[in-house]
Amino acid sequence: MSAVVYPVSPALSPAASASRAGAWRLHPGCAMSLRPKDTAVLRIRRGRVWVTLGEPGVMSPDGAGDRFLQDGDVLLVPAGARLVMEPLAPRGASDPVCFDWTEAAAPAMETDRFGRDVLLPLRELGAAMGQSGLALARVLRGLLGYGEFLVAGRGRVLTPLESLRS
Repeated sequence: MSAVVYPVSPALSPAASASRAGAWRLHPGCAMSLRPKDTAVLRIRRGRVWVTLGEPGVMSPDGAGDRFLQDGDVLLVPAGARLVMEPLAPRGASDPVCFDWTEAAAPAMETDRFGRDVLLPLRELGAAMGQSGLALARVLRGLLGYGEFLVAGRGRVLTPLESLRS
């Protein structure tokens, strides 16, 4: 599948088209992946889509997973999350899914001083710790995959290439 997004008019940029209803189209047979830097809102104007949302550092099923959206449905996409979207259309259908992708307003807790100075950095720290934990798990899994090479020569015959002998 290819990742293709078609604007309604080639002359419109994403920023200019964000205020227009159904400003973006995704054709059947295509899929797209988005990762917003800031919290964003996905609003389906026409059609049905299958959305997979993966949030960084979040392992709970409440924050991530598959969703099916249709006309009028709205999905809040957190900053840094990865969203993959694919139209759900019957075979032979050529009508694209129309949707809006806009930046969400900042939550109220981030507008006061305590939210900006304490809660926001705390949330970022939690996300960073989650990502570092996942990275550590991947490193350990990788090292365990090399277990046979780490104990080479202890009970197994090495090949000439492994022993550096001809």
